[in-house]
Amino acid sequence: MKTFESGWESKNGIKFFLRGWEPDKTPKAVVCLVHGLGEHTGRYAHVGEAFAQAGYVLTGFDLRGHGKSGGPRGHVPSFEALMQDIDRFIEITAKRYPNLPRFLYGHSLGGILVLNYALRRKPDVVGVISTAAGLRTALEEQKFKVLMARVLGTLMPSVALASGLDPKTLSRDPKVVQAYVDDPLNHDRLTLGFGKTMLSVLPWTFEHAHEFPVPLLIMHGGGDMLGYPKGSQEFASRVPQNCTLKIWDGLYHEIHNEPEKATVLKTMVEWMDGQLSRK
Repeated sequence: MKTFESGWESKNGIKFFLRGWEPDKTPKAVVCLVHGLGEHTGRYAHVGEAFAQAGYVLTGFDLRGHGKSGGPRGHVPSFEALMQDIDRFIEITAKRYPNLPRFLYGHSLGGILVLNYALRRKPDVVGVISTAAGLRTALEEQKFKVLMARVLGTLMPSVALASGLDPKTLSRDPKVVQAYVDDPLNHDRLTLGFGKTMLSVLPWTFEHAHEFPVPLLIMHGGGDMLGYPKGSQEFASRVPQNCTLKIWDGLYHEIHNEPEKATVLKTMVEWMDGQLSRK
């Protein structure tokens, strides 16, 4: 396996960090990763290794305000800015691997982003993998917090608050939890503007699920306490065709970091192999 690092700078001066994992042999496809809120691509090295062993390139970039990329922690000026960041990421990936088919893979916040990217941009990809997408969360049940986010997200969009994420809900593996806590590149910041943006994005995502343009693998841990599995189930039920839903009984939020991760990653690889064979 080979690794690489690169990046780019946006028109408004934000520097983005990109990394990847390549197989030693000629790859059969590229998997474009979009990570979750508060984390970064460096936490996916073991995923990159597993994919490389299976003949896939895994490449991803740290979202703005995350990891080694620039920008205020946990803040985005608009949802369209996120879509444009992914546009640039896909463009760079296509130039590096011009003749290889591509998959989109997003986890948690990234899971929401890749669903939206497929719906809004109709990219040239073989398929999309969305894991633990936070389509339904406890926030929906807290009407006062939702109201405050909508109001203050307009008045004070750049004010950052703690996301309230409990690291113990990420994985049943205590080593994963401790590594997350000890990693200085992780953060718990979320601005009011970002929160308001996502509140408006989620209803749109469900409303347009029936338009999903490419094969979809949507997976969720049945024991996820951050993003409820019912969100993935509801979205999948609205996709009319080419949608595979897998709920992993008892697994927490980061299904790729659970004790059963080898089986989870094998399932992803087998699904991608199946899409390539059909293509």
